[in-house]
Amino acid sequence: MKRFLILIFMMTQFVANAQFSESFSDSNFTQDPVWIGDTDNWIVNPQQKLQSSYTVANSTFYLSTTNIKATDAQWEFSVQMAFNPSGANYIDVYLTASDSNLSNLNSTGYFIRLGNTDDEISLYRKDTVATIKIIDGANGILNNSNNSIKIKIIRNVNNEWFLLRDINTTGFVPEGSVIDSNYLTSEYFGIVVKQSTSSFFQKHFFDDIVVADFVPDTIPPLIDSIIVCGQNKLDVLFNEPIEQSSSENIQHYFVDNNIGSPTYVIRDSMNESLVHLIFPNNFPARTNLLLSINAVKDVSGNELQNENKIFLIYKSNSYDIIIDEIMADPTPSNGMPDAEWIELRNLSPFNINLSGWKIGKSTGISGSMPSFVLKPDSMVLISSSSSAVLLTPISKTLGVSSFPSLSNTGDLLYLLSPDGNTIHAVEYNDDWYQNELKKQGGWSLEMIDINNPCTGFDNWQASTNIIGATPGNINSVDAMNIDEFPPKLIRAFANDSLHITLYFNEPLDSLTAADINHYNISDGIGKPIVSSPAEPLFSKVNIVLPTPLLRNKIYTITVSGIKDCIANEIGAANYAKIGLCENLDSFDVVVNEILFNPKPDAVDYVEIYNRSNKIINLKKMFIANLNSFNSIDNITPVKNENYSLFPKDYLAITTDVSTVKRNYVSNNPDGISYIDYLPSLNDDEGNVVLLNEQGNTIDKLSYSADWHFKLITNAEGVSLERINYDSKTQDAQNWHSTSSSVGYGTPAYKNSQCNKDATLNGEIIIEPKIISPDNDGRDDIATIFYSFDAPGYVANVSIFDANGRIVKLLKRSALCGIKGMFNWDGLNENNQKIISGIYIIYTEVFDLKGRTGKFKNVVVVKE
Repeated sequence: MKRFLILIFMMTQFVANAQFSESFSDSNFTQDPVWIGDTDNWIVNPQQKLQSSYTVANSTFYLSTTNIKATDAQWEFSVQMAFNPSGANYIDVYLTASDSNLSNLNSTGYFIRLGNTDDEISLYRKDTVATIKIIDGANGILNNSNNSIKIKIIRNVNNEWFLLRDINTTGFVPEGSVIDSNYLTSEYFGIVVKQSTSSFFQKHFFDDIVVADFVPDTIPPLIDSIIVCGQNKLDVLFNEPIEQSSSENIQHYFVDNNIGSPTYVIRDSMNESLVHLIFPNNFPARTNLLLSINAVKDVSGNELQNENKIFLIYKSNSYDIIIDEIMADPTPSNGMPDAEWIELRNLSPFNINLSGWKIGKSTGISGSMPSFVLKPDSMVLISSSSSAVLLTPISKTLGVSSFPSLSNTGDLLYLLSPDGNTIHAVEYNDDWYQNELKKQGGWSLEMIDINNPCTGFDNWQASTNIIGATPGNINSVDAMNIDEFPPKLIRAFANDSLHITLYFNEPLDSLTAADINHYNISDGIGKPIVSSPAEPLFSKVNIVLPTPLLRNKIYTITVSGIKDCIANEIGAANYAKIGLCENLDSFDVVVNEILFNPKPDAVDYVEIYNRSNKIINLKKMFIANLNSFNSIDNITPVKNENYSLFPKDYLAITTDVSTVKRNYVSNNPDGISYIDYLPSLNDDEGNVVLLNEQGNTIDKLSYSADWHFKLITNAEGVSLERINYDSKTQDAQNWHSTSSSVGYGTPAYKNSQCNKDATLNGEIIIEPKIISPDNDGRDDIATIFYSFDAPGYVANVSIFDANGRIVKLLKRSALCGIKGMFNWDGLNENNQKIISGIYIIYTEVFDLKGRTGKFKNVVVVKE
């Protein structure tokens, strides 16, 4: 009985060794099966793949495991070579070997070599005295910086060898076949790596190794893929080599939609799985067509019966593919590799091959993407070739040459189709994170609503995923975020008397924007003769006028009928001033307001004012300050692009527009403008200089914190305003702290302390004079309007009843501008409703020069 059990055990061991599979899912190579050899030079990585770890130059190292399967067999395995191979950098995979030591010169067997000088995949026979190539694979097939390959080798009972390869999961393609019966036994299977320099260290990956019995083919061929090669040409790739006669019969192929059978069919001379078809009629674009194939046989005589496959001629449209995630600043990592990338998502209903697509920015365009079919509603990462090696284990990644470096603070990126069309563009900046911590690095920017691809800040946010991004998956911030707002015409600029550029707040539908009938210029000029939306964002439109603009004249352009990319039509914000710019001279533009001591979470700003009758191009104006040697320093242009500042217009410049808008209420938010660099403004004292393009000083201000109103105990967040723009800039008496009634700042708007006409008399008016504080929305509040002859007054406001008793201390030491208002809600000091009757509003005002004023006003309160 014991001998019988031993026999069963031996038979079981024989079956186990006759064939094996290894996926490294147990995270080791030390058991089930056991690998031997240079074990210290290998690891199983977190992605459960066997990876080389040896970091010695000019080295050769190996692993092997028991395998006695040698004939009537099939071998399969996956390899990633994250490098371009060479004569000193390649991989040998031994299918059969007579010795576990794969470096033994006396061992015999068969192996696949991946790489070598010809960048090929070939089958070799290893003799004791020589190594002989018996299947010579196609040269250059591995001439890439990153190669992902599946290999299949078949040896049938007649000792016929068939070598097939599948690169980037595009389907198995035969490399060749041969008959060889020199070695009919095996002891081992193994892997040998040869590497030269550190550029190749740790870049060899292996997975899904299977050695099994060969099962003869009784299955008919299948269509693996269809490639549209032209308007009437198809390449059909089958999943296996096919027989020539049946595959070249034109009656075996048919396309619907009135296309019919091809007029020409030929099997490829190099790839027996590939057939080339030419049809008599062109295929309609962006239309799913059905190819039917019948009676095509494989080389084993198995016949395909009535298989159908859909294909189309794809013509790119805007937003077919979008950029929906951007990793611009990967450091410090939250779990992602230290690599920049963007994610593309297919919004179309079509399979789109990305071969020839490119990523661009202002500094250049990347190399073409490799062949890769992006399916509907699927995603792929695009990165540099070196970064793709790090990202591929995490998500499908395409490496491209000259991948544009992504600026941490912001960039304009665009996606180009092979025909050169801009399909999507994104101009991001670090405000889009909407999170001060995450904008420091390690988090991607994610699009919120992919069906709203044109909206900027409002439709992007920092990833909320724990690793800092969602590569290859639905964005963590994914949600509905419908754009219901129409586009706005922000401004216009006359490049010369005939050419105008219009600037909109968002990308436009290029078709409506290109219609000249949607534009009209005042003063008899009418509609333009050319309208051309500017790529890549389509947020600018260049127009050509039929007659030239005249100098010293301001025109108006009105836009109607244009739409944004999701068909919102332009509304009331549809007009802008235009005119020809003039040279900038001294005192044409002046410093009008300055915030030099912002709150801790805020930033500086400088407001300028055009006091001339000229239109000024701010691209030709510069802001600077004086250094310790009293020389002009830190010069930077006010605007990096053409920008018209019209007479009597204001512009506030700052390095953080959103922060200024958050801290101050402006009646002209579009006049708060970004500048790359603002010269340093010290909290105690400093200076600002305005220059023209000749370097001449236009205006200069040396300020001091002592200029603030003396009763302000903390001037943090309070700007200094110019009182009279016609008076001298360098005059402390011409500057004053901004009124508290306007929030201590008026960026891009008329100053609260402006006193162009110094003849105003002090006055207080109450409106309405009868109030009924019953919260019915009608006459609930008494508004106290004040108007004084100078800035800097402080007001005390008290409410008395008809008997002279105080009812409410409404304001105490309130800093006033020249004009402003206070409100009384009809309640007493305890916020209780008062009885009906006559009440006195008593206002006392004073300034530091000893000037005072007293005002009494009557208001009636009714129940």
